[in-house]
Amino acid sequence: MSILFNAYPLARAALFAMDAETAHEVTLANLQRAYDCGALRALLHANPKAPTTLMGLKLPNPVGLAAGLDKNGAHIDALGNMGFGFVEVGTVTPRAQSGNPKPRMFRLPKANALINRLGFNNQGLDAFLANVQRSQWRKQGGIVGLNIGKNADTPIERAADDYLLGLEGVYPHADYITVNISSPNTQNLRALQGEDELAALLDKLRDKRAELADRHGRHVPLAVKIAPDLTQEQIDVIADLLPRHGVDGVIATNTTLSRASVKGLPHADETGGLSGTPVHALSLVVIERLRRQAGRALAIIGVGGILSGKEAREKVAAGADAVQLYTGLIYRGPALVAECARALA
Repeated sequence: MSILFNAYPLARAALFAMDAETAHEVTLANLQRAYDCGALRALLHANPKAPTTLMGLKLPNPVGLAAGLDKNGAHIDALGNMGFGFVEVGTVTPRAQSGNPKPRMFRLPKANALINRLGFNNQGLDAFLANVQRSQWRKQGGIVGLNIGKNADTPIERAADDYLLGLEGVYPHADYITVNISSPNTQNLRALQGEDELAALLDKLRDKRAELADRHGRHVPLAVKIAPDLTQEQIDVIADLLPRHGVDGVIATNTTLSRASVKGLPHADETGGLSGTPVHALSLVVIERLRRQAGRALAIIGVGGILSGKEAREKVAAGADAVQLYTGLIYRGPALVAECARALA
């Protein structure tokens, strides 16, 4: 285990010499090889146990993988064996789409940050579900969240159609489902966070989930992923609407459009969502406001800028019930999972 932890700084130097998206693909391929040969099993069993309950789900620890790292759900077993308490994959759209033109991922190492404008690139719902069903981690008790979105060429006024298709497709195979309405890389998507638009979408999702629960004989928790760039009034509306429509949790937050903290750095002016350290303080504000307004009516998963156990604790202190990692893994490697699990144990 320590060999894997200690090797990451060397691996990072090689990965950072590559284009960011190429490095992402190489990392997933190597993780899969490590899993296939059994090297990741030690990480899973070495991580401290910190049992908790999230949206009614029992987790071995409250440290999860954020959606976006494994968009097609092709590496659930390898990622789960890194010691995560839960793994979220996607975002998946009903139809396959290539996303935005490359290059579309950019590192800002001085800020421990990343800008991406991937645009929900994925192989579509059918391929995604085939991958999820092939994985063994959930069958062995691992908790898997499936994250759904809309296709880029679906008009925003028809967005609910895509979310309903996604919900119906993933429902039998998910421990929880996340509705992603906050990516900045699909045109007009964030408009769904408006009061009227969100209420209309949640009405349809609530009715469809009730139908699916009857059909499958099980209630699958539903979460909504929101942006960090919301006003207090917008946060208050979300804190009111989600519980009222039976939503179980909220993921706070997605990437930011703000560049205030990275101004002047190479790539800072690239279009897309900024993740990593600059999002930490922004997400804390959203989490604190959500918890104050919603009380315990919503489970909150804190995401954004966790690069150490300290930031994980700060998310929980602000009101989060669990946390998720993404960009921190790129800068810190697999040791970050165990460090955060220890910090929250």
